[in-house]
Amino acid sequence: MLSGRQKRFLRSLGMTMEPLLHIGKDGVTPPVVRQAVDALRARELIKGRALPTTPDSVADVAASLAEATESVVVQVIGRNFLLFKPNDDDPKLQLPV
Repeated sequence: MLSGRQKRFLRSLGMTMEPLLHIGKDGVTPPVVRQAVDALRARELIKGRALPTTPDSVADVAASLAEATESVVVQVIGRNFLLFKPNDDDPKLQLPV
């Protein structure tokens, strides 16, 4: 679980990021989950976008993707969302305490 300070830090990093994941009309599919897992392993923090054709709400898409990748939803704003999963083997981000 992330503290408010940690979420604030991650949101500030996410402001400048471009979305890596684009969820379309098929929703959260196994290839999308694999792509998210690989991206989270490499970066720890990823930004995704639910396209207007997505059948579910953005919050539902983010929650189901977070559950499938065992990550945490940091923020959902508009059609964008941020996911975070720390990499214990090779940490990229140093979260504030």
